[in-house]
This record gives sequence, structure tokens and C-alpha cells, in this order.
Amino acid sequence: MKSIPSDYSDLRLPRQVQLRRMERVIRDELTDRQREVLLAVYYGGKSQAEIAAERGVSRSTVCRTLRRAEERLRRFLRY
Repeated sequence: MKSIPSDYSDLRLPRQVQLRRMERVIRDELTDRQREVLLAVYYGGKSQAEIAAERGVSRSTVCRTLRRAEERLRRFLRY
């Protein structure tokens, strides 16, 4: 499992609180596609090429979806 970069969290909060906030944002604020790609990469350990092949899309589509999901996650966790 890859680790999600630490700049997505507020280091002043306890780790459990940070994880609950991240889970809530992933569940409630990402699109279905963004959520699926983000979870496949960070929790499933899949490469972008593997995800692209499974979905029948280009690797650049997966890359853009992942980047947008990460940006959205970062933006929501700032508050």
C-alpha cells in the first residue's frame, strides 16, 4: 500500500482524526471515478497502466483523474 503524502493532513490533529477526515472526504467529496482510481492506486497498489487496462481507457486519463482527485482531497483537507 502506498502512503498518501503527508501534506494532505493537518499535523496538529491526532492521526486518527486525520484519517477519519480523509476517509470522509474520499467518501463524500470525490466523484465515483476519482474515488475508485485513488483507492486502486494508494490502497490497492495498482499502477496507472493496470487501472487503464482494466477500465479500457488511456493511461493519461487515469493520470488526470488521479491528479484531480489528489487536488480535490488536498483542497478539502485544508479546511
